[in-house]
Amino acid sequence: MAVELKGAPVAKAIDERSRAGIETLLEKGVAPTLALVRVGAREDDIAYENGAVKRCERVGVSYKKVTLPADISQEALLETIEDLNRDATIHGVLLFLPLPKRFDGDAVRAALSPEKDVDGVTEGSLAGVFTGSGKGFAPCTAQACIEILDHYGYDCKGKRAVVVGRSLVVGKPVAMLLLGKNATVTVCHTKTAELPAVVRGAELVVTAAGKPKVVDGECFSEGQTVVDVGINFVDGVMCGDADFDAASQKVAAITPVPGGVGTVTTSVLVNHVVEAALRANKGL
Repeated sequence: MAVELKGAPVAKAIDERSRAGIETLLEKGVAPTLALVRVGAREDDIAYENGAVKRCERVGVSYKKVTLPADISQEALLETIEDLNRDATIHGVLLFLPLPKRFDGDAVRAALSPEKDVDGVTEGSLAGVFTGSGKGFAPCTAQACIEILDHYGYDCKGKRAVVVGRSLVVGKPVAMLLLGKNATVTVCHTKTAELPAVVRGAELVVTAAGKPKVVDGECFSEGQTVVDVGINFVDGVMCGDADFDAASQKVAAITPVPGGVGTVTTSVLVNHVVEAALRANKGL
């Protein structure tokens, strides 16, 4: 049976890093603060907001909920973001996406300062990921994958890695992060021909396609490590993009769903807020 790469120990270690940074900031009179910007009341946004708030409270990061009505205008939303950009007491901004279709999402994302974009949604942050400059922040879920691999001592150098998924939220940025750790990366998706054969040839597999069990038993081989980003529901039961039961019979290690990558994501978010505050107050 495969070893389960559980997220809880990883989240705990990240939280300890955050607390050390918070202590440094508080000594300088700075309270790291996250603004959570939510338009309307989508259930998944509220669930993520609640998780982020709990993590902030657990670690010691301050937060400000900016809850906006569903019928807010594009102009008013942009003004809200600009106000947060100018507010020196706000170090990170979490903008819940996707926005309702009537908004120009590109313009809204572009309005957010990359220095405060702690979930990697702006082009400035993504440019930092793709160039390896270290500017901005990677999307939290993509970074959570790397944190799990690092925590469990997985050396990506020279490994054949396959990423199943090509979104800007996970697939593409996690591929870039793996390249930065000297893996040899192939990016696949649901239109990839002979997907099982491609995935079987990998030593490291990251599944981020957003379809339940799209990476099935035919895709796995002995000794692989699998990081499953997917969060799907089938008959009311949460499952990942990988067929966990089938994978567990073959691979060396796999993240569970739930209890894997998702557990780490809010810890990464809060750590990004602390890092943003440290960068903004470097001269103090």
